[in-house]
Formats: sequence, structure tokens, C-alpha cells
Amino acid sequence: MPSRPFPPSARPRLHRRLRVPIAGAAAGALAVLLTLALLTPLGGTPQAAETDAPVDTPVDLAANATNPVTPGDFTGYGFDQCETQSQKNMDAWLAHSPFRAVGVYISGASRFCRTQKNLTPTWVSTQLAKGWRILPITLGPQSTCVGRFPRYGATIDPTISNASAGGYQAARAQGTAEADSAVAAAQALGIVPGSSLWYDLEGWSNYKDATCRESSLAFLSGWTARIRQLGYVSGVYSSAGSGIKILDDARQQGRADVVLPDRIWIARWDNVANTSTSYIAEDGWRPGNRMKQYRGGHNETWGGVTINIDSNYLELGNGSPLRCGGVKVNLANYKKITPSKAKPKQVRALKCLLQEQSLYPGKMSKKYNKKLKAGIHGWQARAGQKVKDKWTKKNWASLLAGGAS
Repeated sequence: MPSRPFPPSARPRLHRRLRVPIAGAAAGALAVLLTLALLTPLGGTPQAAETDAPVDTPVDLAANATNPVTPGDFTGYGFDQCETQSQKNMDAWLAHSPFRAVGVYISGASRFCRTQKNLTPTWVSTQLAKGWRILPITLGPQSTCVGRFPRYGATIDPTISNASAGGYQAARAQGTAEADSAVAAAQALGIVPGSSLWYDLEGWSNYKDATCRESSLAFLSGWTARIRQLGYVSGVYSSAGSGIKILDDARQQGRADVVLPDRIWIARWDNVANTSTSYIAEDGWRPGNRMKQYRGGHNETWGGVTINIDSNYLELGNGSPLRCGGVKVNLANYKKITPSKAKPKQVRALKCLLQEQSLYPGKMSKKYNKKLKAGIHGWQARAGQKVKDKWTKKNWASLLAGGAS
């Protein structure tokens, strides 16, 4: 990982997980052409759409139209990685990990990973049906201040234009084109309108550099305006100390020339699973439009499956839906539970979370019972904590955390 002059915890991931275009299946060509017909700008020709994810044969757009909006209302943990994982791996992590959202790169010429054999419409619809929330990500043109792009050459993945003419109109047009490509790729995979599409703008060291700041803001404005026009929700991922910082500054300054994204994904490796950072104000994109990548690349093993991931915490929409057949697990406070003083909401939330870890086989009743006691002991032993009948805040933290953090 190249060194950077700003704090390590503020760095965005240096994407070994970025993806480069790969040829789409020929059988999906008709669906792609139909998608392009819908993406023709007013008064212009269709933007070149990048639909590089492999597609099933045939592509059933009618069936995919029944997929739910993603991520929908969700508060909790997510992960992102280089290659789209196999169904076996996704099922193992669904059963054993705290994660319920997954970031997947679907388009962009600057992606690092060159193959996406698992990323198909069937993969997408299967994960959504099982309860995963998908975070579709695009990585195309990057700021010249980043320093390591173009990755494959200026004719393949050009950087964001620094030409200031027309208020950085060339950069704005690049952002528009990337939005067209992202929507085409999303639709080919069955990611329906109303879903959030995320642009990955890698971080750089000096956010005060006027050229990089203004060209990046113009690019992201073009991205957001077009994403909205095409019926999707605009999201931007970037470092807390650069891309997110300049967006929040523009928000606070009330700049009319900047189109702010609907949602932000903050890269801030402070190992704190929340959506806050000292780099930006607390009021922006709240409530329900923030997520944070709080830990960078590391291995985690769940259900016998090890994946190298980044860890994220999401607060999107109106919060998590009910789980385990009607149990609210997103509580304002997680209090100590004892056999004699067990609050119903706490007990039911704990039973549900332990059941998702295969440690509680019983019903979601309000009482502290023998099966809950066994589940408590099972988790405490698994987490290397003192085994006892009481469930403490430390136990809650270990159950709700991702990995060792």
C-alpha cells in the first residue's frame, strides 16, 4: 500500500478490489441494447454503456423486475471485497456472520479485478431473495491528484478532466457518461430503479488543491444528476479527508453549482462501527443516508469461509426491518440481561441475534429461558469471554461487532 501524508485511519481503500471491464455474454446483447435505448440523452446520441458483468443466458429482465430495491431500509454491518463471492461463501456468511450487506463492483474502466464469474442476474436475485443487501459500485475516471490512475492507460481509463472551461463542463460530462454506464450495468443485472448506485472516488492527500477539488465536484455533480434522472439513488464513496470533505464543504457553503449526492459512503479506518467522522459535520446526510467503511482490508472467517474484506457500517433509509419473524434488533440501548431482571425487548433481540449465529433454536419469547442461557454460554465461549448466566454490555459489543473490532 503506498504511503500517504494524511492519517492512515482516514485513508480510503487502495483498491486491490477495483475491477476492470470484462466482456459481457453475447446472449445478453439484446437486453443491453434495449437498456441503451432508454438511456439516450435528450437531444443527443446514446452514451456508451459499460455492461461488463457476465450475464445469464437468457437475461430475463421481466423476472428481475420483481427484485426488491437495494439496500432498502437497513442499519447494520456490510462488507466489500474484490471478487464477487460464490453462492457457497455467501450462504456461509449469511448463516454465521454479522454482515447483511455486500459491496459489488458492477462497472467502471478503472476496476482492478478482471473477472467476475459469479456476478450474474441470478446471483443478484438469489442474494436479494435470501436477505442480502447489495451495494453496486462503479469505479471509472479518477482525480489526477490521486496519482495512480490511469491504471491501464489514458485511452482505457482516462482521469477526470481538469479543463476549467464552462465550469469544468468536460468533467461533468464524464460523470454523466459514468452514470449511464452504471445504470446499464445495474439494469442488466436486475438491480431495479430506486436502488442506490455508488461511485468510488479514490482519496488524495490535499483536498485544498483547487483544480482537483473543482473538477471532482463537477464530475460527481454530473454523476448524481444523471443517476437521479434515470430513476436511481446517487451515492458517493470516498475518503473522509478528501472526496467526502469537499462534498460536505460544498453542502455547508450552499453552492448552487454542485449537485450533492443523495448518500455518502465515508472511508475512515478508525475501527469504530458508526457513520461519524471528525472530517465532516454531523448534520449532513442525516438521517438515513450515511455509511462508513471503518476498517480496511483484512481476513475474516465465518462458517469456515475466509474472505479478505473491508468492514462497513450502514445507516440507510428508515433503519433495519424486523428480523426473526418480527423482532427488532436495532435498539437504542443494549442493556445488561440477568435471569431475574430481563427486559422483553432486550431478551427478544438477543435471542434473534443468537439464532442468526446458530446458537438459539427456540421461539422469540420474552422470557429468559434455558435455551437462551445455553446460547449465552455458547457465544461467550466462542468469543473467549467469561462464561456466566449474565449477558453484559461487553457481550453485546462482541456479538454486534464485525471481526475483532
